[in-house]
Amino acid sequence: MAKIGTQLHRFLVETERQIPQATGELSALLSQLAFAAKRISRILSSAGLTDVLGTSGGVNIQGEQQQKLDALANEVFLEAFAYGQLVPTVVTEEMDLPAHLPENVESGKYIVFLDPLDGSSNLDVNGGVGSIFSVRRLSGRGEVRSEAELMVRISQEQIVAGYFLYGPSTTLVYTEGQRVHGFTLDPGIGEFLLSHHEIRIPEQGPYYGANEGTVHDWESGPRRFLEWTRESDPATGRPYSTRYSGALVADFHRIVLKGGIYMYPASRKSPKGKIRLMYEAAPLALVAEAAGGAASDGRRRILDIHATSNHERTPIYLGSKGDVARVDAYVASAGPR
Repeated sequence: MAKIGTQLHRFLVETERQIPQATGELSALLSQLAFAAKRISRILSSAGLTDVLGTSGGVNIQGEQQQKLDALANEVFLEAFAYGQLVPTVVTEEMDLPAHLPENVESGKYIVFLDPLDGSSNLDVNGGVGSIFSVRRLSGRGEVRSEAELMVRISQEQIVAGYFLYGPSTTLVYTEGQRVHGFTLDPGIGEFLLSHHEIRIPEQGPYYGANEGTVHDWESGPRRFLEWTRESDPATGRPYSTRYSGALVADFHRIVLKGGIYMYPASRKSPKGKIRLMYEAAPLALVAEAAGGAASDGRRRILDIHATSNHERTPIYLGSKGDVARVDAYVASAGPR
């Protein structure tokens, strides 16, 4: 068992020694991601003193006001993968079409899906934000010329997925699909150090995170589950406590460590859901399941959904296995959507 305080790079090298077929590429990819996160963490630490807060004046592909730091974080991640020979294509929330890194096209075989700065509406009030990532294999060589070609060439299996949380400390949580590990950035030496070894999500409760301002637009299943969480029953640890910050990463991280459920159901305004499947729901679902939790859209596993678009959206119920199973049961009992 690795010691608390082990450097990320050393941890990865020691892990790969236990896998005969390991090539070192996973270590390189995570190192590139970690480098980008260090830069973003540094930028955020002085954001109130520099001209990087507020909107850029533009609108991203999601139809949302783009924050200056959204665009900056996007560029930081793209720069981190340049000339690394592994990643020829990057898909992010901030861009309509995939970004191509021509210097990696002939040798690269991985595609990275990113939400570069999740929760950016929190920035002006110094709230928590994060980054979410998912790495998949890319079949064939050469540039991906269209979204349709992209969806055909990517693998359904995620090689590695996880997130960075920029809070009082900067945290990395990642999984290769089997185990979940957490690292904390030591700013004094500029290194991510192991802080949480083989994280396990508690089976149930005691928190839920949901945007309850839209509750009257939800279907009946998740509304009934919400009512269940509010009932008093000491035997099941109820009522649950509400924790919702507006940053998916921050809310999910609490549930990873403490237990409970994050909910973003479909609504009349967003009948297909609001969470992006490829670079929000799927990577966090992989983390949840590898940590002993669960993730569904109320009717099926998130990881069983095959996307048809790089910006496809989904409802999501994410966290403790017992809580996700219960909300799924409420949704099923309510009948078709």
